[in-house]
Amino acid sequence: MLSLQPVRSLLGLAGGALRASPLRAPAPPLVPGGPLLARFRHQLAPRKVTYIKRHKGVIPIPIGGSVKGTTLAYGDWGLRIKGEGVRLTAKQLMTAEEVIKRKIKVVKGAKVYLRVFPDIPVCIKGNETRMGKGKGTFEFWATRVPTGRVIFEIGGGPIREELARDALRQAGAKMPTVMEFIDRKTPPRLGNMLVTPEAQEGSDLAPAPPSS
Repeated sequence: MLSLQPVRSLLGLAGGALRASPLRAPAPPLVPGGPLLARFRHQLAPRKVTYIKRHKGVIPIPIGGSVKGTTLAYGDWGLRIKGEGVRLTAKQLMTAEEVIKRKIKVVKGAKVYLRVFPDIPVCIKGNETRMGKGKGTFEFWATRVPTGRVIFEIGGGPIREELARDALRQAGAKMPTVMEFIDRKTPPRLGNMLVTPEAQEGSDLAPAPPSS
């Protein structure tokens, strides 16, 4: 009768050699704070997060007078939010970026600059789910952007204005709010108001309130 002991020993040696093989790819690391492989679910995602779940939050409103992030910084043409502030998902940003790259790839040296990044985890619970039992599971990454914030910029090459307008128009159609085309001469935006040099001079010359 054939003994099964040698067969078992051979199978054990083969399994150990397979586990120790240097050709075997290592397992991808887990994101700290949760068991989800969130880094590999989408290309636009933070490399490391402390807490995988976060409060929903609100769209920021620029009421302090700051116009930071409302003008071009890297490119020659840009796409800026003109309507209400929104929460943009990573998928929406990637779709719009692919549209721009497809249009300007004919220009040598043309680049696309993304001025915002989706670093806020959004968790969703299923429909008709009873209240309680904790927060929902992680679904996608998003970012909250206010009115007047620049989303995309293009530059790096001799891009004609007609081509830039067409590319950014198609990208703006993918956004869930009203967008506007800007250039280097476009003044900064404070909410729904354009901050022109005349307005700045008028604010500087305004009389100070009487001191009591």
